[in-house]
Amino acid sequence: MAYGPVMIPRTIPRFIPLLAAMLLAASPGLCAPAKPPKPEAPITVESLLTQAKAATAKGDIELALRLAQSAIVADPTRTAPYVALGNIYAQSGQPDFARNFYDAALGIDPVDPSALKAMSALKPTSTAANAAR
Repeated sequence: MAYGPVMIPRTIPRFIPLLAAMLLAASPGLCAPAKPPKPEAPITVESLLTQAKAATAKGDIELALRLAQSAIVADPTRTAPYVALGNIYAQSGQPDFARNFYDAALGIDPVDPSALKAMSALKPTSTAANAAR
């Protein structure tokens, strides 16, 4: 049995199959199998705190708060997320919230240097100043 040339219906112009073959030959990436996506880096307390610091630097306080809160959820036994969250609140002008998180960090480790330093840097609140009088 002899095979003849492939017949192309007259409704399709003859150059379309040729054009398709040239496009496929010119761009092998279209025919190549897709590469598997790179696995993402695992989310750690450190990565969350780094992202929170970057968000704070960009002025996105809401995102920074959520990231620092996520770091606390990821490991509630570490003081660094509490101090970071306190720092974000302190920078956004909310010293009472900041003090609460510094206190929480000191509840975990009473001699944590970053929590002690941050706590001492806070201005006394009006209620704390009145109580001292």
